[in-house]
Amino acid sequence: METTKCLIIGSGPAGFTAAIYTSRAGIRTIVYEGLQPGGQLTTTTTIENFPGFPDGIDGFQLMGQMKQQAVRVGADVRAGMVKAVDLSHRPFVAQLDDGRELAAEAVIIATGASAKYLGLADEQRYAGQGVSACATCDGFFYRKKVVAVVGGGDTACEEATYLSNLCSKVYMIVRKGYLRASAAMQQRVAERENIEILYNTNTVGLFGDNGVEGVHLVRGKGNDHEEPFDIAIDGFFLAIGHQPNTQFLEGQVELDAQGYVVTRDGAATSVPGVFAAGDVADPRYRQAVAAAGTGCRAALDVERFLAQADN
Repeated sequence: METTKCLIIGSGPAGFTAAIYTSRAGIRTIVYEGLQPGGQLTTTTTIENFPGFPDGIDGFQLMGQMKQQAVRVGADVRAGMVKAVDLSHRPFVAQLDDGRELAAEAVIIATGASAKYLGLADEQRYAGQGVSACATCDGFFYRKKVVAVVGGGDTACEEATYLSNLCSKVYMIVRKGYLRASAAMQQRVAERENIEILYNTNTVGLFGDNGVEGVHLVRGKGNDHEEPFDIAIDGFFLAIGHQPNTQFLEGQVELDAQGYVVTRDGAATSVPGVFAAGDVADPRYRQAVAAAGTGCRAALDVERFLAQADN
């Protein structure tokens, strides 16, 4: 069985930042990138709020540079994913998707979070045929077409704004009577003439013979004056939140009610020697710079933990 001092599960700003710090500290570090190498930022176009890039930077490019930096200082970054872990004793043992096992003296969990779906059967039926959870990934295919974005938070506003640059019309389907997004994001939406917000509206289905052609909606669902109606669209984008990628950790570390890793005293989890960083432990902020900061904290905590464990 291969062994390492530190195993980082997942990439993204948290994982790569942690790898930079542990590797510079002389700690042998192996990073498994997971299903989405580079994390969610690889599906983002221009990032304007990451410090050090006054003109903005492409998300894929930013993550590529972080990976290059981690590799340059000594991190062993590998394609593949960790399917299961045994954190009941040290060294911790990870089961890899190729059937091998890897033992580590310390572990940093940086697996991030994935987009949520509404749970409609039609979402699966039209997967790849009009349904998407990433506007920046798939928006190009809907140039000059009509699309809908589900959600009322910052993510939904950001995706609607992005799509408004490509599409002839963007509907925002908002379950509540207001937007939950920040004032800045709401202002961006308000400035786009081709964005129309449908408040107090629920999605109940999709329809179309050759991919998505429209969506079944209900305004005022659950009250005495429900109003069912349909709108014609070519694309349907989900922007209703995220689910932490922690299924493989159940029973191994403490998770909160939503499945996020619980951390305390920095990046420490309920298991000594196991730390968490990034969106997998952050249901609130979910920002790249915040994830990078927690990656740094997790790495410094690993360094201290290993120094004390070796004495």
